[in-house]
Formats: sequence, structure tokens, C-alpha cells
Amino acid sequence: MVKVISQGAGHGLQEKQILRRCGAMVNPFDLKTALLAKHAQHVVLIHFPIGLFITAVAFDLIAQWTKQRSLAAAAYYNLLAAAISTLPVLVTGLLAWKFQLEGQKLKGTLLLHVVLSCVATPMIWLVWWVHFRARQRTVDLPSYRFAIELAAVGLVALTGHLGGFLSGVNIPG
Repeated sequence: MVKVISQGAGHGLQEKQILRRCGAMVNPFDLKTALLAKHAQHVVLIHFPIGLFITAVAFDLIAQWTKQRSLAAAAYYNLLAAAISTLPVLVTGLLAWKFQLEGQKLKGTLLLHVVLSCVATPMIWLVWWVHFRARQRTVDLPSYRFAIELAAVGLVALTGHLGGFLSGVNIPG
């Protein structure tokens, strides 16, 4: 359904027409815009560590419950990919702050997002490292890892939630 916005004396413009006149319509398949925008990469790349990490934790919990080694291996490799993918995400996040937010002072939601991301990233690496050490020593994974994993999932979720507000996705309307 297309909204109609009133414009004086009973005339109405469709929302799409207004957006086109303002130059706000962007083709979602325009690769040039997607790849060369100074801020867009962070918004795209952030989904990789989030999805990979949460999936890895789910695989780890199920592997512990079912004793399936294949799920434990899937958890490990998802953790590795999640940890590695945090590096370009951090870089592009700093670039987004510089270009999109024009390097504005870190305060409020932006400050909290940056602080939480600086805590969540090492936590993802810590979870991977715990799994890595257990694989190297061919010992069982320590049970305390679940507390670290669940805390990290909570941090990742909260950081992503705040990032949604910064990107404009979580704006009412």
C-alpha cells in the first residue's frame, strides 16, 4: 500500500514520488553504491560474526547434549570464522564512525556501542581460544565455557541492537 501525503488544497503526492524527487530512491542492486559507499561495508559485514558466533554457540550446546563430534567441529570452525570476521568489522566500524557520523564525539548510544563492541570482540576470540586449546591438547572442553559463551552472545546481541539504532534501522515509523 502506498501512503498519500497531503499537499495543500487537496492535492496528494504518493510517498514514492516524493522520495524520487528528493533523490532518496537507491537501487538495492547497484553494486557501485554498495561497495564504494564510505559507510556501507560495516552494516553488511557485521552480520557475519553475529550469525557465525551465535550459530557456533548453538552447535556447541547441541554437541554437548548429543555428544556428536561433527557438531563440535562445526562449532569450532564457526567460532574461527566469527573471530576472523571481527577484524574487518572493527575496521569498517571505525570508518563508518569517521565518514557516516563524521567522527562525532563518542557519547550516549554511540559510546556504549563502541565500548560493548570492544568487549564482545575479545570475548568471541576467547571462546574460540578455549575451543582451540582443548583441540590442541585433545582434552574435553571445560564446562565453564558455557558461561563465557552465553555472556558473549548477550554482549553481541546488545551491541548489535545498539548498532541498529545508530544505523537508523530501529527508528520508529
